[in-house]
Amino acid sequence: MGTLYIVGIGPGLPHAMTQRARDVIQTADCVIASNLYQEFLRRDGTLPPEAETDGGTATRPNGTEQEIVRSSMGRQVELAREAFERVRNGEDVAHVSGGDPNVYGKSDLVFLMADEEDADDIPIEVVPGVTAALGGAANLGAPLSNDFCTVSLSDKWRGWDEIEEKLRAAAIAGFVIVLYNCWRDYERAIEVIREERADDVPVAIFNDAGRGEAGRNVDDETHTITTLGAATDHDEKVGGMGTSILVGTHESHEWENDYETYLVTPRGGREVEDF
Repeated sequence: MGTLYIVGIGPGLPHAMTQRARDVIQTADCVIASNLYQEFLRRDGTLPPEAETDGGTATRPNGTEQEIVRSSMGRQVELAREAFERVRNGEDVAHVSGGDPNVYGKSDLVFLMADEEDADDIPIEVVPGVTAALGGAANLGAPLSNDFCTVSLSDKWRGWDEIEEKLRAAAIAGFVIVLYNCWRDYERAIEVIREERADDVPVAIFNDAGRGEAGRNVDDETHTITTLGAATDHDEKVGGMGTSILVGTHESHEWENDYETYLVTPRGGREVEDF
């Protein structure tokens, strides 16, 4: 029996991937990953170069073979079943997820499929990664230093009424809110939050956090700081799957030095001497 690893690779580039994730991918007998993630993982040799891949089988520097399987949105159920069979046949399988597998990633599907397929004999390990909220927050400074939450705007698995309820509850409770899947009704989400939060609270729109020039955004990795009242005036900054929006609280504020402008959310009203 092998092991099924659900591996979070963060934004996908070598500098933002954990050593554990790299080790698991390099030593797995089979790696399931999208074309984009395969491209990222070849940049530092985590996966062998594409030129050395023949019919899905790659030869690693140590001479051993590794099978590379292309993942796509329409094949997730099929690939989960295939992974179970490979593990039963003694293979270690690395199922690659962008960001963190537990933040709108692959982990829940694998466990749902394991339940449906009676695959309780399959060893499963989740390898965490840096999610977009954390990567984007690092670029912005310290916007998540107090309580925060993430909300997906995708209505693929839940209706808008439920999404709106969560947005409203988070806004009332005073959480910093990070919105994922912002190509889905982000204007509608902003309007819901505006009903519970002042228009002058800071908002940050960020694209392809941690990917530099390697992402899918036409302007590469970007972030824009604006306000809740003006957030929907920056429609050109909301580029697609790589876009997230961070909505601050009444305590969030901009902080500038000689180099750039940051966004900070303090942990309550503490002073330096409180630390």
